Amino acid sequence: MPVMDDLDRQIVGLLAQDARRALTEVAGQVGLSVSAVNERVKRLAVSGVIRRFTVDASPEALGLPVLALIWVAVPHSREAAFRSFAAEHPAITECHHVTGAWSYLIHLRVSGLDGVEAFLDRLKSDGLLERSETMLALSTIRTAPLVPR
Repeated sequence: MPVMDDLDRQIVGLLAQDARRALTEVAGQVGLSVSAVNERVKRLAVSGVIRRFTVDASPEALGLPVLALIWVAVPHSREAAFRSFAAEHPAITECHHVTGAWSYLIHLRVSGLDGVEAFLDRLKSDGLLERSETMLALSTIRTAPLVPR
């Protein structure tokens, strides 16, 4: 991973809070010229520190109010197939390879409980699931962008 200095961290922090923030505003806050900030942002993007600029849309407004957290155990022989499936499935917002009794933790966003059931049925029918445990989020207290410290 590339080495970041304090100015890089400040720039990433400001953009993490608001990716649409004008570079002139960022430059003023970190004490650099706009062109210097622009070059740093380009370097941070090329190096992979900044992965993407995105919109944080409300799941409820998009008709996806149900957040299911699903622990899954994947058959060892189906690991590669599961990873491909998870990387492409549009309802999976996060998928983490984890330690312990489970193989992965999935964050699934769907319109209703029938979507959770259909998702699990698909995993089973594709032979990608040994066992699972599903929890539903009742409410979300906090979501936040990752800001360097």
